[in-house]
Amino acid sequence: MVHQYKNNGYNIVMDVCSGAVHVVDDVTFDVISLFEQTDPEEMKKMLPYPPEEISEAYAEVEELKNQGLLFTEDNYRDYIEEVKSRKTVVKALCLHIAHDCNLACRYCFAGEGEYKGSRSLMSEEVGKAALDFLVANSGNRHNLEVDFFGGEPTLNFGVVKKIVAYGRELEKKHDKHFRFTFTTNGLLVNDEIIEFSNREMDNVVMSIDGRKEVHDYMRPTRGGKPSYDVILPKFIRFAESRKQRRYYVRGTFTRRNLDFSKDVFHLADLGFQQISMEPVVGLPEEPYAIREEDLPQIFAEYDAIAREIITREKEGRPFQFFHFMIDLTGGPCVAKRLSGCGSGTEYLAVTPWGDLYPCHQFVGEEDFKVGDVFGGISRQDICSSFRACNVYTKKKCRDCFARFYCSGGCAANAWKFHGDINEAYDLSCEMERKRVECAIMIKAALAEEREN
Repeated sequence: MVHQYKNNGYNIVMDVCSGAVHVVDDVTFDVISLFEQTDPEEMKKMLPYPPEEISEAYAEVEELKNQGLLFTEDNYRDYIEEVKSRKTVVKALCLHIAHDCNLACRYCFAGEGEYKGSRSLMSEEVGKAALDFLVANSGNRHNLEVDFFGGEPTLNFGVVKKIVAYGRELEKKHDKHFRFTFTTNGLLVNDEIIEFSNREMDNVVMSIDGRKEVHDYMRPTRGGKPSYDVILPKFIRFAESRKQRRYYVRGTFTRRNLDFSKDVFHLADLGFQQISMEPVVGLPEEPYAIREEDLPQIFAEYDAIAREIITREKEGRPFQFFHFMIDLTGGPCVAKRLSGCGSGTEYLAVTPWGDLYPCHQFVGEEDFKVGDVFGGISRQDICSSFRACNVYTKKKCRDCFARFYCSGGCAANAWKFHGDINEAYDLSCEMERKRVECAIMIKAALAEEREN
């Protein structure tokens, strides 16, 4: 499968199954579009280029095909049965350290941190049992990941510190290494939390939606007060203390700020170098939810961000945009490319009282409870259904050029909108395709800059 597109003056050709990417001239671009249906003599009648240029381009395309860099077959289809049958170990947990929050974000999927239940904080006992469960179910895997999530984790940060200390003890006993992360809205962040995080946390996610007026409207406190001015200086200090590495400022854009490139640039102008801006996921009846008619503007915003990344890179003031970070030379292993994030198999979420769910977005949906940290996994059937889910069980993914980049998308969103984890959330698919195109264009532009 070959995908061709034009972006920012570049003619880009992706060979989907090999992963090869080519930046070509107009003649070659048009020859490739006709290559499988038309012979070179017929092309000479159809295309407005000198015959010798068409012949030369055709020969180059033929050579790329012979090298396995264009029009390659999808050999991953044969590998998928091995992926589905492989023994899966648990490598990551999302610890819901606090089902409570001091913000009242208008788009919160967790219902102000309560997840369809009551407010609750994880105990030290449950947190330690969760790490014991992870070690016991991690097989020979050395590196394990634990994300402290909420609600707002800083509401229970004393227990966070005790769980981390326990994890360091387990590392010595079991030859494991824990990579701890946490997500925060910033209200309670202080020097002690910053110092502890810089010592113990491999990554920190700081939630801020961009411009003050956007952030304060969507992310007020529980008492209805604005939060931007409280958190911004803390986040700036936090990012600088981490030397602009191993963190993200993470925003959410909604129908209210479809001009979200301005929020990204606002954060970059403040000095943040690691930026993520996620599209909100909301049912159509929600006033903030993104709709199909919004996609052209969203695509234009992604184009604007891509161009600005190139400009700022050339000017020596770069920033990373999470959705444009694609590794064309390495990247995820084949199994990961086919089956996605590992929710329900390699990755599980833990509630404050120790129940296990496929991921944080399924917490509170009782039909998806797979067990608990004390007794282990009791619903292997649920885990098996997630293990079997991949880009070939999703009809919408089978012929999509981006399938090996998004790996089938989010199972929780598929279930939320279609009631089936083997479906795909269409709006997200459209945005992912656009982001992949922008990401590859950026690489082409920066490669050209280095060559010149």
